[in-house]
Amino acid sequence: MNVARWTFAGLFLALSVSIQAADPNAIYAKGGTNPAAMACATCHGAEGEGLAAAGFPRLAGLSADYMKKQLMDFASGQRANPIMQPIAAALSPEEVDAVTTMLASKPGPKVERISRAAVAEEVGAVIALRGAWERNIPECVACHGPSGVGVGKAFPPLVGQSAQYLSSQLIAWQQGTRKNDPNDLMGHIARSLTHDEIKAVSEYFANLTETGAGR
Repeated sequence: MNVARWTFAGLFLALSVSIQAADPNAIYAKGGTNPAAMACATCHGAEGEGLAAAGFPRLAGLSADYMKKQLMDFASGQRANPIMQPIAAALSPEEVDAVTTMLASKPGPKVERISRAAVAEEVGAVIALRGAWERNIPECVACHGPSGVGVGKAFPPLVGQSAQYLSSQLIAWQQGTRKNDPNDLMGHIARSLTHDEIKAVSEYFANLTETGAGR
């Protein structure tokens, strides 16, 4: 009888942990079952809107597959980040699936779709809409879509992110501290951009929405 009671108690505890682990809102707001998996909301905002002033990116509306890959790369160290590496490593696969699916279901930023044929005079707009093909730099919207809204699971939205976050990632690719892009595509582009161009194109996409600019 005692063995049966303890077996039932163990199964109940395991089921409770499984249910908790599968609750994306609890994971996001309070963290994972492993204490090292800190609450996502601490850095990424209550609704996944990001904390622009601190350089923490928006997660709401990103592709679940894209976020899963980034968490995997953080955990393995392929994408270096001293804050995210221990958090990503502490999340279970079930927790990763749950929280990324929840974040992907949130609405992304609303922005007017700007055609590649639009007038581009400022440096940031030129890089974003025209590129610099004389240096083999394609326009950002060729991969990231009109207004940088993102395309599929490989090319995340640029619009809605802060200039601080966008520029920090371009600098990371430029310096080789981030290198988890396919075929070194972003590494090549970032190394070909000047500091002023990085600043200008980051501000261009950030300024397309109120959420990316100035918060």
